[in-house]
Amino acid sequence: MQFRIKHLKRDINQWSFYTMAIGLFVAIPVFAIVIYLFDGVGEMWRHIVNYFLLDYIQNSLFLLLGTGFLTFFLGISSAWIVSNYDFPFRRLIEWLLFLPLAIPSYIVAYAYVGLLGNGGSLITYLQSIGFSIQKVEMMNIFGLIWVLSFSLFPYVYASTRTVFKSHPNSIRETAYLLGASNRRYFFSVALPLASPAIIGGLFLVFMEVLNDYGAAKYYGINTFTTGIFRTWTALEDLQSAIYLSALLVVLVFLINSLVNWLRGKRSYAIKVGQQSSTHSRRKSLNGSKRIIYPLLLAIPIVFGLLLPIAQLSYWAMLTLDTMLNAELFWIALQSISVAFGAAFFILITALVLIFFSKWNYLNSVHFIKKVATIGYVIPGAIIGIGIIRSSQTVINFFSDTFHLKIGYLFYGSSVILIYAYVFRFLAVAYNPIEANTLKLGKYLAESSYLLGSSKIKTLFKIELPLLRGTIISAFLLVFIDILKELPLTLILKPYNLQTLAVKAYEYADDERVAEAALPALVLIFTITLMMMLLNYGNKKLTSFGKPANKQMK
Repeated sequence: MQFRIKHLKRDINQWSFYTMAIGLFVAIPVFAIVIYLFDGVGEMWRHIVNYFLLDYIQNSLFLLLGTGFLTFFLGISSAWIVSNYDFPFRRLIEWLLFLPLAIPSYIVAYAYVGLLGNGGSLITYLQSIGFSIQKVEMMNIFGLIWVLSFSLFPYVYASTRTVFKSHPNSIRETAYLLGASNRRYFFSVALPLASPAIIGGLFLVFMEVLNDYGAAKYYGINTFTTGIFRTWTALEDLQSAIYLSALLVVLVFLINSLVNWLRGKRSYAIKVGQQSSTHSRRKSLNGSKRIIYPLLLAIPIVFGLLLPIAQLSYWAMLTLDTMLNAELFWIALQSISVAFGAAFFILITALVLIFFSKWNYLNSVHFIKKVATIGYVIPGAIIGIGIIRSSQTVINFFSDTFHLKIGYLFYGSSVILIYAYVFRFLAVAYNPIEANTLKLGKYLAESSYLLGSSKIKTLFKIELPLLRGTIISAFLLVFIDILKELPLTLILKPYNLQTLAVKAYEYADDERVAEAALPALVLIFTITLMMMLLNYGNKKLTSFGKPANKQMK
């Protein structure tokens, strides 16, 4: 016992306290959900269990399975073709396959009803050229699977494409020498090697499916997220909403555990020296592949990008006179300002956690750091409920103890919303920056310490400049995610704040879908611009690193 206390005193320092304080503060929403479970069930809980809970579970699981299967097919087939074959406009197509991520799924849901519903644009066109089709029923769970799949497949595509491009020629040549065909090489070698990346991409897809509110609400599908909103707003039972949130947290952690188990079973390593240029091993398409493969690539681009954009553009032209006004520009400015401010705070929090925990010597602190960065795997509705409940406790405490009314500080400003964004998207900035921090090693910092520089001075003079590209990329990724976020913003935004995502949702929810088009297009344009900046920055970083690598050789 004395030995442990002695080591605890030796290992703990000021950075340990700072890391614990920041980590615990950020993770309040998770602790709030756990603590308030002990208050018991709400008044409507029995009603929810009898009439809704089974529906929530069945629909959520069916959405996960259906969307997982379709994104698996779309993402892997697209990644394999662009990584292994050369054809006209390949670079453009490779970029277009990322762009469906720029369109939030609930906006795609609106567009498909306008395209395929009764009197829809595409249906009307098909009727004009001789087809007798009346409409395609989209507002059901199969339509929601279609929408979510074509919105989210880039998660699988992006992670899998990176692995397919990194496969060295030696593996392929060895397989061919052993008599393997292209098909057998894909199923027996390439696919198993890419399985960790595929599992990681599917995990992100599952988290986005569970977080979806706008598309499920518009299509009338009962899921956990729509149930949490309905219980809190329509039934006015926050405690029952907390219990639903707890069940969804259990589902999320079961999925997370399954993913970790699968990735643990499937691990591999490819030496950097073995990797060869992807240009040298791309094949030209011949025979039937010249038709089939471009058509396979056209499917996700047409259904996930071009058709929704076309429908939104048509609606925007119809409503341009009434919707293009100063209010729209003001809403866009508010969206960008909130996203910029929140992304900045998230970036600072991530850097502080990374370096404070690095300077800390107490191993148990790392658990708190992990808890603080799990927000990305928790749906926004749960985070919102946790923050509402915990902030109400703080407000009541100040009111009862000091007779101070501080509710306006929480609900009359964007402070609580930005705090929620910090918890929700901290991992988006934290993970890439931490990974690149590990690549720096410890010798640069230790050399600086030996020369008399403090930790803070070393951080600003050496480590942050070396991480500049990664920091900018992390900032842009967080910025994009915040612009698209809907459930969390709906719950926690103050009355005087409006965002493009919320405005588009409100118009569609009021059956004014055409009016939702212009805010949606402005949102998509802004996200696309950020994605182009991110892609440009990554290319600059890659090209910057090449000469240095050659010189080192």
